[in-house]
Amino acid sequence: MDARQVALKIINDVNANGAYSNIALAKEINRHKLSDQDRRFITELVYGTIKAGETLDWILGHYSSRPLEKMSPIIRDILRMGAYQIFFLSKVPDSAACNQSVELAKKYGHAGTVKFVNAVLRNAARAPEKSEYPNQTENPASYLSLKYFHPKWLVTRWIARLGFDAAQALCAANNITPPLSIRTNTIKNSRTELADQLRQEGVVFDVSSRTPEGLVCREYPALGTLKSLRDGLFQVQDESSMMVAHVLDPQPGEVIIDACGAPGGKSTHIAALMGNVGRVISTDIHEHKLALTLENAQRLGINIIETKALDAVHLGDVYPLQADRVLVDAPCSGLGVLRRKPDSRWRKTEATLKDLPALQMAILKSAANCVKPGGILVYSTCTTELEENQEIINQFLVDRPEFKLQTTGEFLPVKSSEQMVQFWPHTDGIDGFFIARLKRAE
Repeated sequence: MDARQVALKIINDVNANGAYSNIALAKEINRHKLSDQDRRFITELVYGTIKAGETLDWILGHYSSRPLEKMSPIIRDILRMGAYQIFFLSKVPDSAACNQSVELAKKYGHAGTVKFVNAVLRNAARAPEKSEYPNQTENPASYLSLKYFHPKWLVTRWIARLGFDAAQALCAANNITPPLSIRTNTIKNSRTELADQLRQEGVVFDVSSRTPEGLVCREYPALGTLKSLRDGLFQVQDESSMMVAHVLDPQPGEVIIDACGAPGGKSTHIAALMGNVGRVISTDIHEHKLALTLENAQRLGINIIETKALDAVHLGDVYPLQADRVLVDAPCSGLGVLRRKPDSRWRKTEATLKDLPALQMAILKSAANCVKPGGILVYSTCTTELEENQEIINQFLVDRPEFKLQTTGEFLPVKSSEQMVQFWPHTDGIDGFFIARLKRAE
């Protein structure tokens, strides 16, 4: 199957069936014998076309007399993929983008459809100036939304909170493909030993300056081919996510609860920091995800993790005053990790930010009931929004005065004076993450 046809199948699965782009891409690529060049091209087409979604529709609206919503989904996706190549892939000649889109239209449409696709894309290639973005000064939110492929409601929020320049930098950062970060499994090897092994396996990396276990990989073969991964020498995990277990600061022999713990990245990190001595209870509402936690633990040689299928709002009823430390990595909008999930930005709505805080607070308060006197409670999310982060903690401290906010930044590997820590993709170069550490009175 031609590379563009493979890409189209994935894009259509995401747009028409709600598939997740990363899962659909991996599944489809594994079904075909593809060259490395084709794999890279398919990945660029899929992620780029999906990421640029509303911008592509806006562009196509300048060249099509027919509304996109009235077209068949597959033809709409052929036009989107063609427009993405014309406007955003400088290495693809416009003629190739048009011709190959026409060939796809022949496979999935009729003679009239073929003529239509040909006309729209050739008009776009001839007159790209017809779809210039709105004026930055007169309409900053529309300009950023279209130029950087973000929903307008979200850009409007960020401009109001951060100012135009920072909002622009954040949107730009969300469009950069992030490097692969991995965490050394210190149960089995040191970072130096892992680094030596990875070099032998053809991995090019930098040593993380933020975490003592982290390596940031720039070039690497398919992960499944790495013996070091199969042997459990490392776990894939972003640097910002690695910070959370350090802030929790678990000690050997303690009882730790990781609420919402699947698929186990933080649970296994906690266990490693404990030297695989003690008890880690990793809970999640989805039982099938807990199986992944146990698979990861087994690969990493960790045997102190036990899993329990449990709605975290009931955590305090099941484990009252039983834990030395509790981590609540709460379900959130995920707006800090948009760079990792091209389709995610289009699945979020303002309603999400109104609905989630009540759930986050309920989980946090239930988890707090598990903490022993003098124990530690850490709250984290992979989002950047005040309603899900600082406002949750501030209200919790009012409602539960037996807990006090500690200087969270003092517990980071690279210490800071922040009471509550917020990482940003555009300023820190890592995923957007929030962390707050609280201590219960003795």
